[in-house]
Amino acid sequence: MSFTVVIPARYASTRLPGKPLLDIAGWPMIRHVHEQARRSAAEAVYIATDDQRVADAALAFTDRVVMTATQHQSGTDRVEEVSRLVGLGDREIVVNVQGDEPLIAPELINQVAMDLDAHSDAGISSLYEPLAEGESPDDPDLVKVVTDPEGYALYFSRSAVPWQSPGADGLSVCQRHIGIYAYRVSTLRRFVQWPPAMLEQAERLEQLRALVHGVRIHMSAACVPSAGGVDTEADLRRVRSLFSAR
Repeated sequence: MSFTVVIPARYASTRLPGKPLLDIAGWPMIRHVHEQARRSAAEAVYIATDDQRVADAALAFTDRVVMTATQHQSGTDRVEEVSRLVGLGDREIVVNVQGDEPLIAPELINQVAMDLDAHSDAGISSLYEPLAEGESPDDPDLVKVVTDPEGYALYFSRSAVPWQSPGADGLSVCQRHIGIYAYRVSTLRRFVQWPPAMLEQAERLEQLRALVHGVRIHMSAACVPSAGGVDTEADLRRVRSLFSAR
């Protein structure tokens, strides 16, 4: 099995402007993400951006930088454009690694690609893990997923799903979604042709567009704990502290 990694890297983050270029232990964040992805079994790792500043920084450590259109509304759209520009075939697998995951484990990248390869009826695969101690299922920043007995996603939500009925202690199957995806290129081609779905707009979760159109998403329990991304100043301080401790 072979697969390609694409790292979408937007400069215009709302909460942390210039996020891919923020310094962590002497490197821009995007370089840390790239280094982790390179440690996976990926055949190639591309950085996708629409900003010349990000491209210039990335070209200092890799020549696999792809300039994409500015009008993309999601990372998935950007990944699909890269798959076309570099000539990937419909049957190939692409893993979307978020550009704000400087501690992403290579094992998770491999796992999500291998899981999609093992489930021929799925167009997408992704991962989940239990809510950590102190995390609330009511937190809208934590995306939850519920699956069927075979591991296929039934629904993703920012709300607590499933609802915990009185007397149902211990029966909750609420799991926290980890935002890493593997796609079949053929699924990407279809995805970008569909308009945003009502559920997708309500939840602000683009994977619901795929579910609405009948794409099966296979989910697996993460083989190692996820380290989490950098969305806030607090996240940035935490990650910088971890790198300093190393």
